[in-house]
Amino acid sequence: MVREWDPRTASAAEVESLLETLNAVLSADLPDDPPWQDGALREYLSEVMPGERRISWIAQEEPAADGTPGRIVGHVNVLLLGDIGVLDLLVHPDARRTGLGRRLLATTAHRAYQEGFSAIGVEVVGGTPAVGFYRSLGFTREYVETRSVLRLAQVDWAAVADMADEISPGYQIEFCPDGPPEHVIDAYARAKSEARDADSGDGDLDLRPSSYDPQRLRDSVDCLHRRGMKPYIVLARHVDSGEVAALTEVVVPAQHPARADQYDTIVRRAHRGRGLDRTIKARMLLELRSAEPKLAEVQTWNADANEAMRRVNAELGFQPDRKWCEYGADVAELVHRLDKAG
Repeated sequence: MVREWDPRTASAAEVESLLETLNAVLSADLPDDPPWQDGALREYLSEVMPGERRISWIAQEEPAADGTPGRIVGHVNVLLLGDIGVLDLLVHPDARRTGLGRRLLATTAHRAYQEGFSAIGVEVVGGTPAVGFYRSLGFTREYVETRSVLRLAQVDWAAVADMADEISPGYQIEFCPDGPPEHVIDAYARAKSEARDADSGDGDLDLRPSSYDPQRLRDSVDCLHRRGMKPYIVLARHVDSGEVAALTEVVVPAQHPARADQYDTIVRRAHRGRGLDRTIKARMLLELRSAEPKLAEVQTWNADANEAMRRVNAELGFQPDRKWCEYGADVAELVHRLDKAG
């Protein structure tokens, strides 16, 4: 049974059942990833930025003879933003190859089409069954990154401390444990905007969009907190101008608190060549070591063409893990293919 589902009003038993299926998928497809916890999972699945909407469906087994609700064996949601719907779909390993994934996708694609969205995108992890699934349905690979993982137990902390102390003259480093403070929000937005302009045309579908203006940044930090995701930021400020010359962002999710997510690391063009990227990332690791004593790993994603950042990550101890791809499809064409296939 497939039905529309609202995590805000779902029962605790349904949220727990979905968590069990999510962890079964992780165990099958990404066995080295830490299992998720029911830490703000409901909020993670429901909270969105202003102007965005998220619609969810579940696939649930029939109730048992004694009336016990059946387990949730599939889930899909689509985040509607801009002119694209961002898809997230999972099917329990026990229910794969039954047509359930295709059915969930068809339900989502029809809704996106009805809502007037022209494109749909999805992140696909290399080496998992999702690659063949989406290719078979006409999705096209648009962008590729490599995920790398840093295991903190293996970090050379003395070397990291030395890197953090290598501050280029004319700059000061600031640690911001709750996101960009108000007094730098405008300068922070300018740095993000410059990076967006530089990266335009690289094929990235922006399935994990950043915020590039001050109010969107405030809304983004607020949304992270509401979703149970604690942000940490390290800035390099240019002393003479006060501008944000470089920044790096890490989020520690309540859903998997042992593994943090590294978001953007940006060095503005006029300030490159001074080692700021390495300094701020090293400082971030030192701060996380103190602020998050239960943290065991940090994961990050980098385009293969970004050799400078890959080199910095290697110096810090990050190890390449898997390809992480963005696939996209035209909504109308996808609906036609799915309907034709029956």
